[in-house]
Amino acid sequence: MVYAFDEYEIDTRRLELRRAAEACHVEPQVFDVLCYLVRHRDRLVSRRELLERVWGHAFVTETTLNSRLMSARRAIGDSGRAQRLIRTIHGRGYRFVGEVEERYPEPVTPGGAAAAAVPPASSAPRLPGREGPLHELQRLLDATLHGARRIAFVSGETGIGKTTLIESFLAGASAHGGIGTALGQCLDQRGAGEPFLPVLEALGRLCRAPGGGALAALLDRRAPTWLAQMPGLVEPEEAASLQERIRGATRERMLRELVDALEAWTAEQPLVLVIEDLHWSDPSTLQLIDCLARRREPARLLLVGTFRPAEVRTGGHPLQTLVQELRVRDRCTELVLSPLSGATVAEYLEQRFPGFAPPAELHRLLHARTEGNPLFVRCLVDAWVARGAFAPCEGGWELRGALSDLAEDVPETLRRLIQQQVETLDPEDQAVLEAGSVEGLRFSAAAAAAGLDRPVARVEERCDYLARHGRFLRSCGVEEWPDGTVSGRYAFVHHLHRDVVYERVSGGRRAGLHRGIGERLETAYGARAGARTAELALHFAEGRDGVRAVDYRVRAAEQALERSAHREAVDHLARALGLLRGHPDVPDAVRREITVLRMLGPALVAVPAEEALP
Repeated sequence: MVYAFDEYEIDTRRLELRRAAEACHVEPQVFDVLCYLVRHRDRLVSRRELLERVWGHAFVTETTLNSRLMSARRAIGDSGRAQRLIRTIHGRGYRFVGEVEERYPEPVTPGGAAAAAVPPASSAPRLPGREGPLHELQRLLDATLHGARRIAFVSGETGIGKTTLIESFLAGASAHGGIGTALGQCLDQRGAGEPFLPVLEALGRLCRAPGGGALAALLDRRAPTWLAQMPGLVEPEEAASLQERIRGATRERMLRELVDALEAWTAEQPLVLVIEDLHWSDPSTLQLIDCLARRREPARLLLVGTFRPAEVRTGGHPLQTLVQELRVRDRCTELVLSPLSGATVAEYLEQRFPGFAPPAELHRLLHARTEGNPLFVRCLVDAWVARGAFAPCEGGWELRGALSDLAEDVPETLRRLIQQQVETLDPEDQAVLEAGSVEGLRFSAAAAAAGLDRPVARVEERCDYLARHGRFLRSCGVEEWPDGTVSGRYAFVHHLHRDVVYERVSGGRRAGLHRGIGERLETAYGARAGARTAELALHFAEGRDGVRAVDYRVRAAEQALERSAHREAVDHLARALGLLRGHPDVPDAVRREITVLRMLGPALVAVPAEEALP
């Protein structure tokens, strides 16, 4: 879509702001602010809504928002004094008041540059072939709207399209109106991780969304043990009183309180709660899902979890038992995504290249080389486009060259294809991706810059470039650290992209990156480093800093015990013991080991014997 006003145009497909047909450089967050105001020009947009919709769950100060608004105004020749296009409604928010014409972008002509004609991966058409699972999710949502709680699991191998399906479903649910949606993601923390992490993330997003104050107030009344885990929602003067109210709380109390709060909340508004990557889940989150699924009371709640079956089957993951038991009791629905058929791959090619009738040999080749894996299909077609195999022509697209050329040098595995794509990047961009992969699936430019010892602005510039062109990254707003550092936040488009990039990093360099990122996060968070204990423990363990790795594992265990998450505490303490015994040169090792053992004993007693060992 192109929004034209005054002498400016916003092209949402190309992610461009143009003045008199000339592209204007604007920062991604400034562009997002401007787009959001223009799209919702028919109403007032509150400051809270802007923060939630543009920056998501990241914490952002009022100063940051003011700065981005000033930049948005300057980019379109406006100012806070003139307010010719963006008007401030003091105490309430903002409204775009310029006259806007909407039009679809003109089709690309054959004479145009091939690179400009190819949409980035992020804007490529969605893969067909998922109508059945999408219809089933919509059916479950319809039952939820009538008061029947529903639990669904979406399972499938890497790249099979779980996230794409969820995004399509959530987009439809949000468009329905009156339905709350929230998403939390489990992270690979090499162990139990932080108890209830994805649920706390989802609740935090809901509380910071427009109207979320009512949910925070409900948690204060019905689930104070949960509100206490989100200090950003509690006023400093109320924190001490809240801690006194929850003194001696058990995990059973936490579970009971949240189940009660969600039932009360969904009596007023239906809720779709999505938890991605449950194969990395902490045990406490799985226990919460079990509690929600087994309740018989009405609740307009649809909980959807995604996972990879292969990772659940190995190592006796508790999620496998949970899903089996809930299915036997008819308390959940499992949607297993299978590879795409040859006909569906052909349909994808027709959508991707309008006006092009793919020969049967082409879609058979694509299907055979990808085995119908949607991610592999997209990546392979992107690779063919980059080689110039497809080009725009009058009336659509055409295939250039012989089919035999396409079959040559095509990697047999998706990992190898992604490796080849990484190798085509500029060395600086490769280094930025590698540093980001060390922090995880999601990372901040400031953390990557710390690992590389480069200016944050330069790293952010390269990440923005990759995200704008749909290459490996997507923008996730901004992140602000307690020391005042503000930088862009990014995510790899897919787990496999992150995995492939991370595997490229040599052992010694990987350790240095982990250590550099850990030290920067430790400095940035200072006294509030407890908010990232499990993450810091991992960075220092991988960075060969045994002392700090042990200390943060102990702090992570203390945090888990505060949430009555004894299983997770045992995991952290066992890993602390392993670190101590693997690093005999740790100063005062005997005293540290005694401290760990004293904590481990009571934690083991509180965990059933069959669950105690990590």
